[in-house]
Amino acid sequence: MALIEAGDFRFEVDEGWGRLPDGMRTGVVTGVVVDSQDRVYLCQQQQDPPVLVMDRDGNFLDSWGSGYVVEPHTMYIGTDDVIYLADRGAHVAMKLSVSGEVLLEVGNRGQPSDTGCFEDEGIVLRAGGPFNRPTRLSPSPSGDLYASDGYRNCRVHRFAADGQFIASWGRPGGDGPGAFYSPHCLWVDGEGQIYVCDRNNNRIQIFNPEGEFVTQWTNVQLPTDLHIGSDGLFYLAERESGDAVEHLLTVRDSEGSVLARWHTPRSHQIWPDAHGDIYLVSGTATDASKGLGTRYMKVR
Repeated sequence: MALIEAGDFRFEVDEGWGRLPDGMRTGVVTGVVVDSQDRVYLCQQQQDPPVLVMDRDGNFLDSWGSGYVVEPHTMYIGTDDVIYLADRGAHVAMKLSVSGEVLLEVGNRGQPSDTGCFEDEGIVLRAGGPFNRPTRLSPSPSGDLYASDGYRNCRVHRFAADGQFIASWGRPGGDGPGAFYSPHCLWVDGEGQIYVCDRNNNRIQIFNPEGEFVTQWTNVQLPTDLHIGSDGLFYLAERESGDAVEHLLTVRDSEGSVLARWHTPRSHQIWPDAHGDIYLVSGTATDASKGLGTRYMKVR
């Protein structure tokens, strides 16, 4: 296996992690999370079943979601092993058990909000309500839920723990606080601050729980995913534009300063586990015979 050394980090790289049983096909793998038992959950588009469950070594364990998960985008999992899934195809976001039981659903299933945008990452003419192809659902310390609504909208939506809609913020555009162009991901920290990957504006915007702008990081490149680890570090999947798009994984401190950076395969969501390993999925069509994603195994 290849070895990566970046800053204080050393990883062995398995670019062919994850295997399915013979005859089982895979689609576009877009999301990955790891539960407290080291089980790895992958969500995929354009293929049933939409959620795959693997063990740490990439062996298939289970699957679920057929018939009610339409086009999953990304996932989040809490320390209580509750999964939060944004279903951009159904225009809803869901709270689920690890066996796939729906615990809560927000949004109007099958009914995109009116934003005047009809293509992914196109120009949004007007901010809309929940949802028009949402990108992430994440819980907060207060119990409230926050969702980024990014492919054909430009907003962050806030819900109470029971799913009651509270408020939204955001407007289309590229200038100033609260303007979004493809809010592709969000994460809520232990203080309740919301970090939003404002991808096509090349920045991370940070808000307080009420949606008031706090600050921003502008030293990022097409931020696609953000994860705050149990170690307090920020892990970002980024895309560097040039003659060809390069994909980066950066590790940052709480001020956004880069501690480590390395090139990766195409990245859509990343998830560090309790052991310090990092799982990465690409968001592109996957040949199941060549693995479902990449695993960076921490060298101890």
